[in-house]
Amino acid sequence: PVYNVEKYLRECLDSCINQTLQDIEIIIVDDCGSDKSMDIAKEYAKNDNRIKIIKNKQNQGPFTSRNNAVLAANGEYLVFLDSDDFLDLRACEIAYNATK
Repeated sequence: PVYNVEKYLRECLDSCINQTLQDIEIIIVDDCGSDKSMDIAKEYAKNDNRIKIIKNKQNQGPFTSRNNAVLAANGEYLVFLDSDDFLDLRACEIAYNATK
């Protein structure tokens, strides 16, 4: 979920797009914030076709936003990331290998 996190969003998205496991889908849920977060998200999406943006009709908070992302997801496994956090660059690879 993305809501007024323009200060942190680049670091968050960089940690996603630079994962060692590249076969991932990155879903950004626009939760109707008022800053430039979605401008940043759209810039990243324009340059990386793994990024999918979905938009809530109104602010719904992180729980509902995550549920909306689950409904839009195509992958076999899910990892949730708050938009003011970041992942270790091997996080998806480690998690995936642990499930196998």
